[in-house]
Amino acid sequence: MQPPMTFVTIQGKSCVRRRYTTSTTANMTSKVFIVTGASKGIGAAITRYLLGQSHKVVVTARSSEPLEGFKKSHPDQVQFIAGDIVDPEMPTKLTELAVSSFGKIDGLVINHGLLAPKRFADTTAEEWKHIYDVNVFSGIAVAQAALNELRKSKGCIVWVSSGAATKHYKGWASYGSSKAVYNSISAHLALEEPDITSVAVAPGRVDTDMQGVLRAEGKDSMDEAHSWQTRSNL
Repeated sequence: MQPPMTFVTIQGKSCVRRRYTTSTTANMTSKVFIVTGASKGIGAAITRYLLGQSHKVVVTARSSEPLEGFKKSHPDQVQFIAGDIVDPEMPTKLTELAVSSFGKIDGLVINHGLLAPKRFADTTAEEWKHIYDVNVFSGIAVAQAALNELRKSKGCIVWVSSGAATKHYKGWASYGSSKAVYNSISAHLALEEPDITSVAVAPGRVDTDMQGVLRAEGKDSMDEAHSWQTRSNL
C-alpha cells in the first residue's frame, strides 16, 4: 500500500511529497545534505530531523561545539566545518567534504543569516555590504559550488527566507531586502535548472535566538507594520 501523497507546485513544477510512516522511511535510500547555520535554531532543528531520518549531513556554522555534538551522536552520518560562511574557500570545502565523505549531494539548505536592525538612514555602506556578504553572496557561493553535484542527483536547494522579504518594518531594510533576494534567486534558479528543485521558504515565527532579538528590538516596528497592513487591507 502506497503512503498518502500531498501534491504541491513549486515554481511551475508539480512535486509529489509522500507522508511516510517510520517503517517506510527506514527503507528509503539515505540522502546527503549540506546545512548552513546548523549550530542552533532552525538549522539545528533541520539537522536533527535529517539525522533522525537516517540521512547524512555536512553541517557548518561559526560555533564548533554544537557541530561536534552532532558528530559525536551520529559519527557515521555527520561531517562538519566550523568557520565563517563568508570565507571564500568555505563553499568549495563544504562541497568537497560532502562528496569525499558520502559520495554525492542530494540537498542544500541555505539557512545562515544575520539580523542587525537599524534604520536605513543610519546604516553605513560597510554595514550594508557586510549584511549582504553574509545573507546573500555567501549563500549564492555555496549554491554555485554544489550545483554540479545537485544536477547529477536531481537534488534540491532550500533557501530559508523570511516574511520580512515581503512585509516592511522600520529598521529591517537590510535584512528584509536580503531575504527578498533569496526569493528571486530561487525562482530564477528553478527556471534555469530543470533538474534541480529550488524553493524559498519563509518559516514564520519560530522561537529561536534571532526571534528573541526581533521581539526585543523590533516589536514596535512589527506592531506598527501590522497595524498599517490591517488598515490597507480594509
